[in-house]
Amino acid sequence: MDTDHAFGRGLQGYIAEVARLLGVGLESCTIDPEPPASAYLALDWRLDRFPGLDLALLWEERLGWHAALESRTGEELIILAYLGRSVLPGPDEVRHFVEDVRAGEHRLGQPVPPRPRHLSRADLARGLARYREHARTV
Repeated sequence: MDTDHAFGRGLQGYIAEVARLLGVGLESCTIDPEPPASAYLALDWRLDRFPGLDLALLWEERLGWHAALESRTGEELIILAYLGRSVLPGPDEVRHFVEDVRAGEHRLGQPVPPRPRHLSRADLARGLARYREHARTV
């Protein structure tokens, strides 16, 4: 299996597993496997402290996960916190991060972006390999 295909399948499976734990379907997700790869998960929650703004969860291959608010114009995202520990934390850790953000806690997230990591596509594909089985067949 070539690296790009393995990476794409693994990324789709990883995002699908995170989405499942958050109660979100893949129809609420956008995945872009092209370098630098990214994903966007629209969440069905709003935070009491930011009424009227929808919460989203984003993943980028160099920064990992971060929680953001969608601006009223829909053009900008307002970053609330970065998970920052790893580019590919376990889906349960991502779920706990989102719960932390929803509760207004700052135990797991950080307000500033982590130092970008530059993992090779092959390293990312290896890290995502366990999630390939969760990818839907196209």
